[in-house]
Amino acid sequence: MSEHAITRRSFLAKSALGAAAVAGSGYIGFEAWKQAHADETGSLQRAGHSLCNSCSSKCGFTAYTRDGRLSTMIGDPDHPYCDGTLCARGYGYASIAYSEDRLTDPLKKNDAGEFEAISWDQAYAEIAEKIQSIIGSDGPQSLILINDPRPSGSYYTKRFMNALGSANVYTHGVSCNMSKNSGMTQALGAADFTSDVANAKMVMFLGRSYCDGIRPSSVHALQKAHENGCHVVMVDPRYNNSMHFADEWIPIRPGTDLALILAMAHVLVKNDTYDHDYVANYTVGFEDWAARLEEYDPAWASEITGIPAETIERLANEMWEAAPQSSIEQGWRAAFGCAHQNSGETARALCLFNTLLGCWGLEGGAYFPASASAGKLEDPKFAAPAAPKEKIIGAAEYPVSSSGMGVSTYALSLIPEGKVKGVIFYQSNCVAGYSNPAQLHDFVAGAELSVAIDVQMTETCQACQYVLPDTSYLERLEVPEFVGGTVPVVSLRDRVLEKVHPNTKPVDEIFSELAEACGVGEYFQFTVDELADAQLKTVGCSLEELREEGTHTFPEKQLKYALKTSWGTTDKKVHFTSEACEKAGFPASPGWLEPKVTPGSGEFRLIGGKQAIHTHTQTANIPALMEITKKYGLERIWMNAQVAEEMGIKDGDEVELSSETHTGVTRVHVTNRIEPTSIYLPSHYGCSVEDQHTAYGVGLRQMDFVPFHIEPGYGGTMSQETLVTVKKVGA
Repeated sequence: MSEHAITRRSFLAKSALGAAAVAGSGYIGFEAWKQAHADETGSLQRAGHSLCNSCSSKCGFTAYTRDGRLSTMIGDPDHPYCDGTLCARGYGYASIAYSEDRLTDPLKKNDAGEFEAISWDQAYAEIAEKIQSIIGSDGPQSLILINDPRPSGSYYTKRFMNALGSANVYTHGVSCNMSKNSGMTQALGAADFTSDVANAKMVMFLGRSYCDGIRPSSVHALQKAHENGCHVVMVDPRYNNSMHFADEWIPIRPGTDLALILAMAHVLVKNDTYDHDYVANYTVGFEDWAARLEEYDPAWASEITGIPAETIERLANEMWEAAPQSSIEQGWRAAFGCAHQNSGETARALCLFNTLLGCWGLEGGAYFPASASAGKLEDPKFAAPAAPKEKIIGAAEYPVSSSGMGVSTYALSLIPEGKVKGVIFYQSNCVAGYSNPAQLHDFVAGAELSVAIDVQMTETCQACQYVLPDTSYLERLEVPEFVGGTVPVVSLRDRVLEKVHPNTKPVDEIFSELAEACGVGEYFQFTVDELADAQLKTVGCSLEELREEGTHTFPEKQLKYALKTSWGTTDKKVHFTSEACEKAGFPASPGWLEPKVTPGSGEFRLIGGKQAIHTHTQTANIPALMEITKKYGLERIWMNAQVAEEMGIKDGDEVELSSETHTGVTRVHVTNRIEPTSIYLPSHYGCSVEDQHTAYGVGLRQMDFVPFHIEPGYGGTMSQETLVTVKKVGA
């Protein structure tokens, strides 16, 4: 076994000693797996299967209770995201069910701006009356809904809004991976491919860290790659935790990944070292990009990225030598998911570079996971509402954005104009995390109707007129979750705890009952149990069977490695050029586009990113996880050691961080693990809600320092397009 091997017992410890803190919380122990498998007699009961809710991965697990309280969680071995292992965040976030900060009753903001408890009947009646009034005067297009997608949430929110006649259902995409997905779709007709890291000879990561934004199976794959001798390269302004399994760190200036890709592509084309057969047979527009690449040599890119020209050339040549068992990994949020003015174009260029390697569909290259999905439901009670007459707001203004996510921040910006009058949030702390919080708060507070559905009071809840209390994810059954992978699965979030607070309601009940109050209840004449069972029967399973299995596999749909030759574009080919991008003001093929901001003397680019124990604002109010933050000072900003020395700043000093939108005071971590032009601020802290007693007032909030702006064409929030200054407090 590798000296770096991750075992079930050690995994939490690798996450900044997460297990030790979680064990101290009294509800889940460090020896969780041993407890569950050693003895199921006595008071320890197998409660059923569920899906974690600490991040979007939704890893499957089996829950065990002791005397009716959650005691142990065991990762489901067949779930493709957890691979039998849960992370520290997953264990820690389970305590949300018992949090003293839970919302317990519907709330309404009074004339003094304070929340008062009301009944569900009053909440439904008043919200429905306002919805009907808005539709009557301005039409259903003046209503929007924003949610952070979860199984039942994705189903019920869309059905509810479509029943009202509105297409305006948005996800958290603007602050996550929308620009990445949109750029990839322009090139490939699809997004979210997977690098076959475990079997690769070489893989390059751009700003993504499996060991910080933990999906356990991805960490396992990275470990396997390391053990197999894969050359793993981390391109990141900071030395992230995935360097544990990497061979080299390439510190890069934020927002310049596009220049690196263009220069590496220049090397392959100039040297005539690319897959000619693949380019000739399965792509269009190569000549346009090849001509554009002539000006983007490594020397040019070195001036922009801060990476030596010889390093850029070496990396390009090594990627080709390892091809087709090599690729640039798809990335996610950090480098180009939504971060910069050039995020969408960076994603497009990444796909085209991988195309030069001829790696698509091959073992060790990059592939699209095998998938499964529910079939059509024949019972008329499940018939979908008619499709809305108008497109989602923002589709015309951001023509190359992924319409499945929608540009929620643009829709909110229309509230002051009166074009949007009502907004509903489900499990979305939009105000704190999607763009500048002060601006988003003002937008939401100015709406004629604003409703938030959540488990605890958030910044978004505070901006709204009504707050409806959701059950925790452990207290409800949700519709089945179909997950792609080398073997696709369907998994289940089942009810494993009785309601902790009797007056909370699960998402299916809230939207079904609100629909009834709004006069569209005919589209919700079924229970979630009936819906789940009907969906599962279309794939040869049943709710009863899945409740026993937790995760059901489809081995007949297992991925078979083969060169991918057909794509989701209209002509089934990879597009080096894009007509849609041209119409949106971009070049036909990707070229250099500068970040929106460039630091001058005394200025730094502010970057954010995950830590292994937190998922942005989702997990900040968890005592066991925040205990780790405080013990190790994880809320501190990072500053380059040489720069800090020149400024007279020492490790642990209090410093004032300022941008055009905000000033705050925090402590500094002085380190060589960040490139000189950057300041890293973890994106989990700075909670401004006093009702979140654990998170309130800890650290600074990254988005406070970011202006309200939107990436042209693609719609991302440009979360790292801001400049800051740093000065020692008292200096």
